[in-house]
Amino acid sequence: MCGQVALEAVGRPIVSAACYCASCQNAGRRLEALPGAPRLMEADGGTSVVLFRKDRVRCIRGQDLLAEHRLAPVSRTRRVVATCCNSAMFLDFTKGHWLTLYKARIPADDQPPLEMRAHSGRFMWRLLASWAAMGFRTPGIDYANGTINV
Repeated sequence: MCGQVALEAVGRPIVSAACYCASCQNAGRRLEALPGAPRLMEADGGTSVVLFRKDRVRCIRGQDLLAEHRLAPVSRTRRVVATCCNSAMFLDFTKGHWLTLYKARIPADDQPPLEMRAHSGRFMWRLLASWAAMGFRTPGIDYANGTINV
């Protein structure tokens, strides 16, 4: 929100979706409660997201300002926040091939329209198709250094 951190995503996203799962709602409430944090969840309780392949996203500014939040220490999912303004930037399912960018952090003119709710059959098909296009690789992401380990 303040501009000190910037991510760059290239190419077409996998999907633009809204998630209503308990984990996203719990995390949304926690992240919105951080001092000065902007809204993350929609009025209906959903979290709007845009999924990109990990090999198509990089941090171009402010990597040292990113910090992870996990709902539990052993969670495979980490939510990454820009500590300068407590803006939730993205969600990383560490075992997955995709990175979930929070739609609220994408400039309004660049936001794709909502395509579906998360976890539908079409949603899972899009994830599988994008993974196949990546040769079934699962890159790691080192958000602190702005790199993707492919």
